[in-house]
Order: sequence, then structure tokens, then C-alpha cells
Amino acid sequence: MVKLNRPHIGIFGRVNAGKSSLINAIGGQEIALVSDVAGTTTDPVKKNIEILGIGPVTLVDTAGWDDTSELGAARVAKTREVLHQVNLAILVYAGDFGAPEKELVAEFAAQKIPFFIVHNKLDLFPHAPAEIDGAEVVSCAHGEDNSDLMAAIIRHLPQSAYAHDDIFGGFVGEGDEVVLVMPIDGSAPEGRLILPQVQAMRGLMDLHAVGICLQPQELAGWLENHTPKLVVTDSQAFKEVSAIVPADIPLTSFSILFSRLKGDFDLFLQSTPKIDRLQDGDKILILESCTHSVNKCDDIGRVKIPNWLQKKTGKKLVFQTLSNLDPLPTDLSGYKLAIQCGGCMVTRAQILDRVTRLAQAGVPVSNYGMTIAYCNGIFERVTEIFRR
Repeated sequence: MVKLNRPHIGIFGRVNAGKSSLINAIGGQEIALVSDVAGTTTDPVKKNIEILGIGPVTLVDTAGWDDTSELGAARVAKTREVLHQVNLAILVYAGDFGAPEKELVAEFAAQKIPFFIVHNKLDLFPHAPAEIDGAEVVSCAHGEDNSDLMAAIIRHLPQSAYAHDDIFGGFVGEGDEVVLVMPIDGSAPEGRLILPQVQAMRGLMDLHAVGICLQPQELAGWLENHTPKLVVTDSQAFKEVSAIVPADIPLTSFSILFSRLKGDFDLFLQSTPKIDRLQDGDKILILESCTHSVNKCDDIGRVKIPNWLQKKTGKKLVFQTLSNLDPLPTDLSGYKLAIQCGGCMVTRAQILDRVTRLAQAGVPVSNYGMTIAYCNGIFERVTEIFRR
């Protein structure tokens, strides 16, 4: 099965504890800048590597937790944001295990992040306890074999963070025909397909199913002689495609497939009808989980969804967009709805962290595809296959 989650491993510790050196040890090459100057790492830095037995992972090198420089508070705030993005934390210390390290252990526990501790610079600080606060301690020295470190990562990283995923959730099997409707229009990237489409195609191949890739104008002719197990369309083409696909053929979208795979499907399902409660002046939070150049006329999150929502509700609404994994607003009390994209570029843990915090603050959370379907009057139809 296609792997749609790339585990994120955060490296935490004090200024100059050797976090960047540890990343180099994990990667087996000089992929992070190492210096004796305190505070070499300022903002979190991401490095993608392959780990045997796990596959592709993202290492996140963070600024020192005890940074007291002029920009220290801002750097620590950035490090704190990383806590919401990682599947595993590695706490690095050299010499004294004191207040900064204990604060980090408390943070890991509060957010239920698996972690272990690395006693770094063993050649300089030879006395490492076997256990600290019930956590495993791995000792490292400059230039030594990193097999113990790699074994600890494999032990502590939850398998759910890198398990193979079935994007179709058991609804498609070997030999089934699935139509993927992929409009090639002004919003399509030049010379390539978007990631959800590619991942769906790969998912079908892994299942030994038959994928048929069409544009909307080709769909009616193909359906005259075929009855596929499922039709999956770009959410933006829901209105056109739903008018073509017979009612007895299941229909959904790439975004809704991902809402099950990456998000909280039941939360999205329950929240979406609350669109009808929106009033003039209500604030809506649009959550993109990637960065891309903005098409001011056709952008899905900034233009199309706001237009559909205001047409559906007849209300003048206020929209705010967050890109990539930018932190949520500190005060969520003023938002009446949040709408999360499919999340093809991020992990399930990262989306769940975000939508769970919103739900705990009392903010209903929908999904791009579900919102578009609701605004087009086909919400029940395109989610029906997953309600059975």
C-alpha cells in the first residue's frame, strides 16, 4: 500500500546540546550545520531522510529550549509549535539534566508524544544515568556507531506513524474499476497532476484495482458502457460530475477520501451541516496544510470556498486563511467554523492535533470536500459510501 504519512521526529534540547550533531548521526551525513557557537539553529529546520525499517522520515532540528538571546523567546515559541507536529521526540542533553530538560519531558507527557533521551557528548560527560523520569536513555559520543540510536527510534516511533495506508478504506478491491475525474483547467498545475490524484492512482495500483482517469467532458461517454465500483472527482467539479454519474454509482471526492485517511471523519461529518447556522459577520478559519502560489481568481481556499459559503448561507462572512502548519490563533473563541483541506502534504497526527484543539475550543470543523458538497446540495450522496 502507498505510504501517505511521513513520520516527523523532533530533536529538542538546550542551546548547544548537540542537536544538529545528532541529526547528522541519524542521517549518516553532514545534513545540519554544526558549530560550537551557541544558538546556531534559530528556526526549526526540516531534513528528509530514509531510515531502514521505517522508510522516509522528516527530522526537525529545533532551537535551544533555554535560548536567552535577544530573539530567544520567539525561537522557543517556534520550538513549542514543533511539539504539535511530531510523532516522536528525542531529548538531547550533555552534562547536567536540569530544569530545561524536565520542562520538555513535562511537555511531551502533556501532549502524549512518545520520546526517549539521548545523553550526548559522552566522551566529554561520561556519567550517564540508565534512566531519567522513567524514560529510556541512549548514550552517544562523537563519531561512534549509531546503531543504538537507530534502534531506539524504531522502538519508540509508533507504527501507526509510518504504516501503509489504504486510501480507499476497504471499499475497493482487486479488479474493481474506479473512475478518477481530474479536470485539467486553469487551476491545474502545468505538466503534472496534483498530489491527491497521484496518491489515489498509486493506491489503486497497490490494490490491483483498475483506475480510469478522465476529464469531466469524457465521463458521460465512458459511463454509457461501464458501471464502475466508485467515481472519485475533484471536489470543485462536484456539480458537473454529480449530474452525470447515475445515483446508483457511489460518488465521492479526493478531499473526502483524505478526510477519512488524515483527519477526523466523524467530526467533519457532524460539523458540516452547522454551515446553516452561520450569521452575518461570523469568522471562518480556512486551514490549508501546504504552501502554494495563490491564484487570485480561482484559489480554492481563498476564493471559491468563501464564495460558495456566502452564496449558500446568504450571509456576509469573514474569512482568515492559515497556510502550511502555521500556528492556530491563540484565541479561538471568535470562530464559528473551521474548514480543513484534505492534508495530502502533512501527516494524520498533524491534522488531528489541529482539528482536536479546535473542537475542544467549541469550533465546528469541516473539510474542503464536505463543505463544497454541502454548498452544492450533494453532501449526503458523496459521504454515503462511508456511512454504511
